[in-house]
This record gives sequence, C-alpha cells and structure tokens, in this order.
Amino acid sequence: MPAVVETPLALKRRARRINKELAEKYPYAHAELDFRNPFELVIATVLSAQTTDVLVNQVTKILFAKYPDARAMAEADPAELEAILQPTGFFRAKAKNVLALSTRLVDEFDGEVPGRLEDLVTLPGVGRKTANVVLGNAFGVPGITVDTHFGRLARRFGWTDSEDPVKIEFDVAELFEPRDWTMLSHRVVFHGRRICHARRPACGACPVANWCPSYGTGETDPAKAAKLLKYELAPGQEALLDKLLAETSRAAEIRMESQLELKRSRR
Repeated sequence: MPAVVETPLALKRRARRINKELAEKYPYAHAELDFRNPFELVIATVLSAQTTDVLVNQVTKILFAKYPDARAMAEADPAELEAILQPTGFFRAKAKNVLALSTRLVDEFDGEVPGRLEDLVTLPGVGRKTANVVLGNAFGVPGITVDTHFGRLARRFGWTDSEDPVKIEFDVAELFEPRDWTMLSHRVVFHGRRICHARRPACGACPVANWCPSYGTGETDPAKAAKLLKYELAPGQEALLDKLLAETSRAAEIRMESQLELKRSRR
C-alpha cells in the first residue's frame, strides 16, 4: 500500500501544532547566551561555534568586563584576547574574527551593530544563523536560527529534508507566520537539548510524539525515556523546573543562578 503523501496544508497544520505543544512545554524558552546589548550578543554568538553556551557565558563575563564595546575590543591586544577566548576552542580564529568584526563596526557603523541582515552578514564571522540570532533577540526582527539542534529536529519533524541551513531556514519559514519565527527557534533548540537528542532521543517522554513522523527513533518506554531527559527536565531537577514555570519572565536569570549554585557545589 503506497505511503500517504502529506499535503502542504496538512504539513503546515501539523508544524503549527508542534509549535503550540512546544510553547506549552517550554514557556520559559529564551536565548541561552547572556547579553546586555546587540554588541555583546553578536560577539557571544560568534564565540558559541563548536562549544557550549554555558562556557561562552563564563568567558564573555570576563571578556566584556575588559572590552565593553566595539571600540575597546578593536584595540585589544591579540595575545590577551586569545588568552581569554582559549576555553572556547579555536581561539586563534575566534580572536581574529572578533578583532576584525569590532574593527568593521567602528570603521563602517560608528561602533554600533547594524539592525539589518544584509549588513550583519558582511561582518567577519557572521553568517545568516548569527545574524538571525542578533536580529530576533536584540532588535525584535523575526528570524529563524538554524543551528545543529534546529536542523536535526526540522528534519525529524518532516519540515524539511535538507542539510543546508539556508534551505532549512526557508523551508521552515513557509510553515509559520514571521511573528513566530524567533520563539519557534528557541523552543525547537530547547527541545533538541532536553528531549530530542541526536543519539538517544527520549521519544517516550516527548510532548509532540503524536505529530512526529520520527517517533520511535529513540527510547519509547516512558520510564526509560524519562531517565534520558536533561537540564531542568532531568530527574532530580524538579525544583528548578517549578521555579522556571512559576517565573518565566526571569528564566535567564534563574538559569544563571542555578549554574552558579552548581559551580559552587562542585568546589
């Protein structure tokens, strides 16, 4: 019997149902890079390549205390900058990009981060992913951020069959209203980090299992799947989850407090 072909309308409806369920699961979803302004966000996002947001947040706290804006960063000593960035990996290339990016901002944009995608992607180290992160989270301009988590889940959800980030971005954009793009990106990434893991997705604990064509890729037994959950969904993190759900507007702050407490407990 031939497989049932999903119509474009059915795909759009299913995609939006998944987004609705993810919104209910993660009402506290947010950008997990710490920043206070567009400059800090663009630098943090460039540094986040091939490392974790947690590590980047630790490094940028030191980095921005020493170099708070584009002008100060552009004048940084390369060796000192490399030393600060070393924990993030690929630190020589990242230091070079950060210096070049800051210099370009000073020379061409009066030290300010531009609020247009066509300008952002001309900056050293900034591609569409980074540009969309900055636009969506620092300027309120809708954008879809395709990182490894988003790309993996978009394919598992059947929203795209592409491996190309730009094609994925355009395919997914067809399924949602622009006003939903930025938060959709956060929710999908949150889901990819907490439940729909690359190697062992916790299918049996997934809130969108009923609408996911990839259900069964991972552990389907609810009890076993629950043990695979990470971060605030992990067993033993009930208090943190309750706090995030109770104070969604303070989610980023609560996350930082939790990380500091964990760091202190390990000393």
